[in-house]
Amino acid sequence: MEPTPAEPQPSPRLSAREGRSPRDMITSLLVLLVPIALCLTFYRVVLDGDKPISIDPAETIQTAQRAFPVAQPRGLGEDDWHVSSAAFRRVDGGATLRIGYVGPAGKAMQLVQSTVAPTTLIPAEVGDSGKRTGAYRTDERVWMEYAGRPGETALIFTEPARTIVIIGDDSDTENLEKLASSLS
Repeated sequence: MEPTPAEPQPSPRLSAREGRSPRDMITSLLVLLVPIALCLTFYRVVLDGDKPISIDPAETIQTAQRAFPVAQPRGLGEDDWHVSSAAFRRVDGGATLRIGYVGPAGKAMQLVQSTVAPTTLIPAEVGDSGKRTGAYRTDERVWMEYAGRPGETALIFTEPARTIVIIGDDSDTENLEKLASSLS
């Protein structure tokens, strides 16, 4: 006797109570999002996570002072101005000190002091297409203002012993000028 083929069984289906509802999905997302929101709040409020990391450039400045006189900012608010980087490097033709700042507006700017020839240093810092656009006068110096790479402005002061360049966002010229005025 031959076996008779079995009748096909209907595929099992979940009842309405056994399936996933949109409410279940929302509950699952809330279970994930609440701890993430708490961690983010803790990071920003308690740990000051949005505050720029500050470093002490004193050792780097001391090293640079052996090569040339270094102009240092005076009177900038420690709560508003943050030193984010400091590097000193000797190269053929001179030495260069770079100090990175984050100003009160949260924009980055860089203070470069160098004994490299201005004809070499300025195009390297401002870009080959940099053009002089004006001047800025402080109590101690007259700075040349340059429009450099797109979105950047530079203040440049040259003297026989060194060249000082301050580069930053062209929408933050007020803080560039404040940094230039603070140098002594």
